[in-house]
Amino acid sequence: MPAIPLNHLTVGIKGAGEMASAVAWRLHQARIRRIFMMEIARPIAVRRVVSFCEAVYEGRQRVEDVEALLIDSFADLESVWRENKIAVIVDPKWQTVSNVRPQVVVDAILAKQNLGTHLSEAPLVIGLGPGFTAGRDVHMLIETNRGHNLGRVIVSGTAEPNTGIPGNIGGFSGRRVLRSSAEGLFDSARAIGDQVKAGEVVGVVAGVEVRAEIDGVLRGLIRSETRVASGLKLGDIDPRNDPGFCRTISDKGRAIAGSVLEAIMRKYND
Repeated sequence: MPAIPLNHLTVGIKGAGEMASAVAWRLHQARIRRIFMMEIARPIAVRRVVSFCEAVYEGRQRVEDVEALLIDSFADLESVWRENKIAVIVDPKWQTVSNVRPQVVVDAILAKQNLGTHLSEAPLVIGLGPGFTAGRDVHMLIETNRGHNLGRVIVSGTAEPNTGIPGNIGGFSGRRVLRSSAEGLFDSARAIGDQVKAGEVVGVVAGVEVRAEIDGVLRGLIRSETRVASGLKLGDIDPRNDPGFCRTISDKGRAIAGSVLEAIMRKYND
């Protein structure tokens, strides 16, 4: 395929959570500026500070000096792109893809299953993590499982299955994650970046307390007044005790995002 200048590419990203936002940020830094992200009406993100989906609630969101704006219609895309910003639109059925016809579609929902992404959506369709088969559902697939193959670009076959085990940070894995043990509304007076101690109450779901199991910094926490199911991830604690990590993209996010950029370069810069 003939080379296309990166600033001429249009990229549609399904989802605007942490990993999707890392992808959008990296592409924007690489001068791919025609980016739109499609979200549900009430997205839930743990690492909200580095997730462009917060624009759905606030109207705008800044991640490491890159800003995203919420738009009402795909007709507003060009005005946002002229401001050198990323567009976020509430579009759970991904209708913007058929309206705009981007050169690249990235499924970054991380649902662990394919919710409807298919090869005909764009000349290059990229999936993140398990649930896709490269060559059948997507053209290329990015490995998202931490370990030796993290970030590998897969052109045939599947990614590693979901382990359900949180990544190890500072020697802690499952214990650093805050989960709901009840169904109902989550409420918390704590903020991302706060220091917490093991045993402290971080929030409440339907009267049931959510307590920290380790000491550290609240690296992520979902919004208060969010209705949650039992077992849902509510937040995570970083035992490294550096509040700066709460405001920056993770190593995993940068690895995956770099691989999406590689996949695009493979397709459009032969």
